[in-house]
Amino acid sequence: MDLQKRISSIDIARGLVMIIMALDHVRDLLHDASLTQSPTNLATTTPILFFTRWITHLCAPTFVFLAGVSAYISYTRSQNKKENRNFLWKRGIWLIVAELILINFALWFDFQFRIVMFLVIAAIGVGLILVAAVIKVNPNKIGIIALIILLAHNLLQYLPKINNEFGNTLMSIFFRPGMHKISPDTLFFVAYPIIPWVAILLLGFACGRIFEQHEHKQKSILLKAAIASLLLFFVLRFVNIYGDPQQWKTEKDGVFTMLSFFNVTKQPPSLLFISLFLGIMFLLLRFAEKLPDKIQSVISVYGKVPLFYYLVHFYLIRTAVFIMVFSQGFQWKDLLFGPFQFGRPVSGSGISLWAVYIAWILLVILLYPLCKWYGDYKSKNKHKRWLRYL
Repeated sequence: MDLQKRISSIDIARGLVMIIMALDHVRDLLHDASLTQSPTNLATTTPILFFTRWITHLCAPTFVFLAGVSAYISYTRSQNKKENRNFLWKRGIWLIVAELILINFALWFDFQFRIVMFLVIAAIGVGLILVAAVIKVNPNKIGIIALIILLAHNLLQYLPKINNEFGNTLMSIFFRPGMHKISPDTLFFVAYPIIPWVAILLLGFACGRIFEQHEHKQKSILLKAAIASLLLFFVLRFVNIYGDPQQWKTEKDGVFTMLSFFNVTKQPPSLLFISLFLGIMFLLLRFAEKLPDKIQSVISVYGKVPLFYYLVHFYLIRTAVFIMVFSQGFQWKDLLFGPFQFGRPVSGSGISLWAVYIAWILLVILLYPLCKWYGDYKSKNKHKRWLRYL
């Protein structure tokens, strides 16, 4: 998207969720219990640990939805539609490659690539390739198809279990997470199944028209979308029959009962997960410009360079992991690399949750001048076409 024509509410909302996203990745790689404890397991978690993970659920659906919105705005504003269409599928391929190589290496720091994960950036890449293929289709039709998928895909949980390997492979690629053995030493894990996540991106593409409206009408539509999405969540969640494979139940006290109510399934993203967090996202978009101007300015610095931020923040956290383990007395021979090992010992390494928050804040502060520099460089060098891919 041309930086001179950027929509500030999109940059602010995206920048905010990128800041939040960094908290989850710092917790994943640095927290002393991240290798042994699930923050959403109500039997072992604490309210603060649960919330630390839960709030970051907002990030992936927002990224994916806004990638679709940005694709629509970029295409409609383009003077050369064919060139822009070609850019979409090329960028899609680049995002997949970047995910499988650069991001996976930052995550595991395993030179042997014994596990490769298909994550949110790769899902966005597939979505952009599909958008390029259907870009001439009426956005309303695309939006209807996306809504049907999102409303109905939880019906798959009621189907009989597939008993053949080929069928299970297809299901794990398109509809639910799954592990695939590529070779005796290499695993491929589809963490973001394609169909529901791409449907979110297509819905974002169809909703791109919202941002063509007059400001007052745009904000009205966003507020109505937020109310409808959140109302859908609360109604279905209270009924407790459809929309998420994990039903809520009465827990040991009121706080944990509330946690159970909001403990929705991210992988694959359930209808309740999608409606809850897209509803929150619509509220962010609606009220983003109500923030003080100075705060808007700071947050949008991150939101204008999302992929640059994403790549750099992972490598900074990876650097922090090494600083942490060596300062705790471990040596290189003590570090574990490979599937689901973050380059640190399983026990004895890590920092407490309060220290995770401090590390997160320091990371975000450190990223600001880097993102500001790159955003300014990108703005001043629009003739350098490769910059559009980062």
